[in-house]
Amino acid sequence: MDFNDTPEEAAFRKEANAFLSKHLELKAGAKPRQANESALARAKAWQKTKAENKFAQITWPKEWGGRGGTSMEAVIWGQEEAKYDAPTGPFAIGLGMCIPTVIAFGSEEHKKKYVQKALFGEEVWCQLFSEPSAGSDVAGLKTRAVKDGDEWVINGQKVWTSGAHYSDYGILLVRTDPKVPKHKGLTMFIVNMKQPGVEVRPIHQASGGREFNEVYFTDVRIPDSDRLGEVGAGWKVALVTLMNERLAVGGSPGPDWGEIMAYAKTAGSMDDQAFREKLADWYVAAQGYKLTKFRTQTALSRGQTPGPENSIGKIITANHLQDICNSAIEMQDHYGIMTDTDKMPADAIFQQSFMWAPGLRIAGGTDEILKNIIAERVLGLPQDVRVDKDRAFDEMKSG
Repeated sequence: MDFNDTPEEAAFRKEANAFLSKHLELKAGAKPRQANESALARAKAWQKTKAENKFAQITWPKEWGGRGGTSMEAVIWGQEEAKYDAPTGPFAIGLGMCIPTVIAFGSEEHKKKYVQKALFGEEVWCQLFSEPSAGSDVAGLKTRAVKDGDEWVINGQKVWTSGAHYSDYGILLVRTDPKVPKHKGLTMFIVNMKQPGVEVRPIHQASGGREFNEVYFTDVRIPDSDRLGEVGAGWKVALVTLMNERLAVGGSPGPDWGEIMAYAKTAGSMDDQAFREKLADWYVAAQGYKLTKFRTQTALSRGQTPGPENSIGKIITANHLQDICNSAIEMQDHYGIMTDTDKMPADAIFQQSFMWAPGLRIAGGTDEILKNIIAERVLGLPQDVRVDKDRAFDEMKSG
C-alpha cells in the first residue's frame, strides 16, 4: 500500500487546494448542521462555482459537465474539500446517489434533461425509499403504482426522506406487482416533487432541525417514460443507489477525537485516567478507519471497484460519533442539556451531533444490516434464513 501521490496526483492536489483556498475558509473544527434557506442558497452558489471550474464531479464525462478525471482524483478532491468550510450537504444525495442511478438506467433524454442542471446546483434531488413499515427491509415497501395507459398512478407514503422539502425531483421506488415475491415486484421512477398529489411534511427532530420528511402520494401520475430500468426490476436499480448511499454516508459529519481533546484541556478532564483511555481508543479507531479508507484508495488507483467492505466505515464512524458526543456532554455536567450555540463550548456541536448520531446509525442501512452485509459478502458466512424468499408479497402477513 503506497500512501504517496504520484506526480500527476500531487499536481492535481495542488490545483485543487489553490482553487479551494481562493473561494473558501479553512474549517475550524466541526460545525452545527444547517438546513435553512440561506444555507441552501450558499450551497447552490458553491455547487455552481465548482461546476463552472470542472470540480463538481471529477469522474463524470466532460460532455455532462464533469472533469473526465480519475477515481483517485475524486478521492483527492474529497480529502481536500473536507478541510474547508464547504456547504455540500444539499447535493450529497442527488449527485452521490440519485443522478448516478439516472445515468446508469435512464434514457439519453433523461441524461440531457437532468444531469447538468443537478451538477450546476440548479435542481436538488432526494431519494424516496423508506416507509413506515419498510426501513431496513426496503423490499417490504407498500407504496403502489398502477398502470393507466401511458402513465402510472402512485398512492402511498414515504418517510425519513432527507431534503424532500427543498427538492425538485426524486427517485421513487414503488410496488408494481404484489403477486410476486417482494424483491421482484418493484419498479423505480423519477418523480417531480412539485407536481399535484405530492405532499411533503417536515419532521421536527430532537435537535431542533427539520432535515427529514414524510412524503405522501395521492393519485400522483408519472409517465412511463420516466421509469428507470424495466418494470419489476426496481430492486436491481435500487441496489446501485444503495451502494452509492453507503459510500456517501461512510464518514461522520461531526466532532472527532481532536475536538473532544481540545475541549477536555479547557475542562480539566485530561487528568482523568478513564477519559485518557477512551481518548486513546477513539484515536486508534480513527486511525484504523483511515487506513481502511487507504485500502479503498489503493483499489481505485489500480482501477478496481471497491466492494461491500465500504460498509465498515459507517458502522465505525456512526458509533464513534455517538460515543464521543455522549462523553463530551457528560463532561459538561448539568450544562450539557443546553443547546445554545452562543453559550456552549464548540458552538454546541457535541449536543447537536449527539442527537444526530442515532440517525446516522440508521441512514444508509442500520448497524445490523451492514454487519450482515460484511458477514455474508466480505467474510463469506452463510446468509440469514429467509422464510419469505419465494412467497408472493400479498400473501405475507404484516402489521
